[in-house]
Amino acid sequence: MKDLWKLLKHGNKPSLLAAFVNLFLGIIKAVAFFFTGNVAMFAEMMHSLGDAANQFFVYVGSALSKKAPTLQFPKGFGRVVNLVCLGAVLIVGILSYETIVEGWHQIQHPVESSKMWISLSVLAIGIIMEGSVLLKAATEISHDAGLKANPITALPIAFTHLGSAKPATKLVFMEDLVATSGGVLAFLAVLISHFTGFLQAEGIASILIGVMMFYVVGVVFLENARGVIGETDEEMLNHIAHLVMDDPNIHDIKKLVVLKEGEYLHVELIAEVDPTLSFAYVDDIRDHLVELISAQKNVSTVHISFDEDNGVPEWHHVSDRPDELG
Repeated sequence: MKDLWKLLKHGNKPSLLAAFVNLFLGIIKAVAFFFTGNVAMFAEMMHSLGDAANQFFVYVGSALSKKAPTLQFPKGFGRVVNLVCLGAVLIVGILSYETIVEGWHQIQHPVESSKMWISLSVLAIGIIMEGSVLLKAATEISHDAGLKANPITALPIAFTHLGSAKPATKLVFMEDLVATSGGVLAFLAVLISHFTGFLQAEGIASILIGVMMFYVVGVVFLENARGVIGETDEEMLNHIAHLVMDDPNIHDIKKLVVLKEGEYLHVELIAEVDPTLSFAYVDDIRDHLVELISAQKNVSTVHISFDEDNGVPEWHHVSDRPDELG
């Protein structure tokens, strides 16, 4: 139990923050729906409660993924966070379906909601709180990308460098982007429904929120499915290749694999060197490369071996050989 608490301290903080924020919002939206019967509020309630559940699981998964390798699992537990994210988006998918069904029912059989100011007040609180979590996640993504950000630049940087985000942070960012946008849609739907009598607006908003949730499900599911299977980080692969080839002792790269394991990267390298070099000198080259590569962002393990130079250049930029990894 003590080890578990230590691991939880290193869990993804934006996920934990988002879980508590969405739990609070889900509760007050549930109360608001009970008193108003507003369908758009129902959609927002389902969204917030679903987000709270899966973001809590993501937080736990991100913490467990940092568990040290064991004899039984020598490559560590990095992919646990991908597995948890897959489970999390399934929850969102189920709630998305229910949200769309309820919206469609409102369009077919519109029911007038009451107590507009309760709905607007709760939705406004939700927009502000979810927007704050969105900004926090955007700042975290900027940090992951190695860039400094302020409240004004965080969102543009996050959109540009979304691919650099940790799986858990990316999930939080996308979910709260949809949550904030959905809150704005629901707010507008309540106003339209009240002042124009177009009651179907709430149903339309509910369906749009459900569709946006499904989009997040699709994107995150596919990304984490690749993470579970094992995916090459092409950008880091080419970066490490340049670092290796800059060493004057390295004549060629025979094999280079940079594999994503959750938030971390595992590097395997076979380099070609002059066969006349002594074992001690080659061992010094290895120590230098291990230190150099290990210092790169998110690299957790490095395995390097050598072969004699065969005089035939073999390494090419990965984009030149889409059917190979290195």
